[in-house]
Amino acid sequence: MGITKRFKSYFLRGLAVLLPTLLTIWILVWGYGVIKANVSIYINRGLVWLILQFQGEHGLTREDLTRIFVDGMAGSAVGFFIALLVVFVVGALLASVVGRALWRLVEVFIMSTPILRRVYPYVKQVTDFVLTQEEKQKMFSRVVAVEYPRKGIWSIGFVTGSGLTKITQSVQKEFLTVLIPNSPTPITGYVIVVPKEQTIALEMTIEEAFRFAISAGVIVPDRQEAVALPRAYTERLPEP
Repeated sequence: MGITKRFKSYFLRGLAVLLPTLLTIWILVWGYGVIKANVSIYINRGLVWLILQFQGEHGLTREDLTRIFVDGMAGSAVGFFIALLVVFVVGALLASVVGRALWRLVEVFIMSTPILRRVYPYVKQVTDFVLTQEEKQKMFSRVVAVEYPRKGIWSIGFVTGSGLTKITQSVQKEFLTVLIPNSPTPITGYVIVVPKEQTIALEMTIEEAFRFAISAGVIVPDRQEAVALPRAYTERLPEP
């Protein structure tokens, strides 16, 4: 192996090992920066105001408190963890009957506001889909393989329904409504109505199918790994 090929091989191997870690760290740092710039700074300013209200006459000045809690790293960390704690408390409250009832009142108010009701339902649908397992299970019942976009080419799809009544009555067959996801954005794709008999049920969970689509087929469940067919069987297959 030449020096150039060896360098390329080692470089790509090192990149494959380091890139997931670096991207993970970058996403965490980016998320921390977004929370710090848009949430933590206001929490820290609120802390400064509270301390000024309750401290004595000989306490720190507003400038000193701002330098510590707003401009300083320690203050940023405090605001960040308070923001995480607030999110956790809200989640805990929404897990209770009272919390869900109160949040329904908030949603009723939002949906009665002319501008907000045009935006909120769509944003909520996307966030629920991305963040909650229940929403995926509600929208997608199982994973199937269908011949799409033509015969001989198989695509992974999510079953979203039982087809359309008019088609079922006209053809006298059982149909399935299937979402063929795009890669690497599986929340978008093509919706097709296909006879149930032309689908193959796959032993894959919704999450496994999502990972398969996002990774462009690289991440495959172990039980779904392809195996070589017996030689006697392949010899009987017709040539394409």
